[in-house]
Amino acid sequence: MLSTTSAQQCPYAPVEDGDAEAARADRAESNGGKPTLAFDQNTPYVDYVGIDTLLSLQNPRTKEPAESAFIITTQVMELLFALVQERWEAARDAMEDDDVPGAVAWLRSACNAQDVLNSSWALLGDMTPTQFNRFRDAFGEASGFQSYSYRKLEFLLGNKSAAMIRPHKAMSGVVTELTTLLERPSLYDAALRLLHRRGLPVPDSSIERDWTADYEPSAEVEQAWIGVYSDDRPGNELFLLAEALVDVAERVTRWRQLHLVAVKRTMGGKPGSGGSNGLNWLARNAEQDVFPELWSLRSTI
Repeated sequence: MLSTTSAQQCPYAPVEDGDAEAARADRAESNGGKPTLAFDQNTPYVDYVGIDTLLSLQNPRTKEPAESAFIITTQVMELLFALVQERWEAARDAMEDDDVPGAVAWLRSACNAQDVLNSSWALLGDMTPTQFNRFRDAFGEASGFQSYSYRKLEFLLGNKSAAMIRPHKAMSGVVTELTTLLERPSLYDAALRLLHRRGLPVPDSSIERDWTADYEPSAEVEQAWIGVYSDDRPGNELFLLAEALVDVAERVTRWRQLHLVAVKRTMGGKPGSGGSNGLNWLARNAEQDVFPELWSLRSTI
């Protein structure tokens, strides 16, 4: 359950409007409990969700049916990237505000979105190499590596690199957003800063550093987390936070592994369209632990 602080910040908090509620009740009564069927213009549903715009965005460049599935799956993933980003940022900000219950709630909510994100790979699960080859040339150098929404997630995880902003230099707004995330503490940085404020032995070098640099694992940080795990009672909110972070990390690793398998199935070891060496690059990425000390401590406890 969200704390009071997080509930005030929650973008999903309902707006209390007695007049609107009364209008809905009147409409249901006048309709005899049946849905409204007559509208002079677009239905409110179409306008609110932007259905016409959404369905106009699928523009295959070939006649290969599998290309539509590829485009729709990619677009679904992009929407989910944005949802996960929103929830991770809310969790980071809650930790910076010492609101641990709020942070845990946001991380749990993010996990639900990550589960759907990971499941979306199944939409491409039956694509054969022959089908893929029939439309692959049509998208040229386009590559998921160029997704700025996914890059935001990597920056939030602490996988920082200023060079990864360069592909978007022609998009000033995107560059600004990525630079902001690059220069701010990551999810894990915020967690370590929280532990430090709670008196755990997180070294100063881990709580005030160059946030644009890669995080370097630390034996002292591992010991701090071991201290958290020494009290695994449900009332230990730091323990609940640690496990929520592990849940997030596990789902990120699954995402990377599913990406690797999907590429292996559809194109094998061919070079990637964006210039990478394909499988080798994805395999290295999948092997990287997210929030490393939360994993290494398990060999010590």
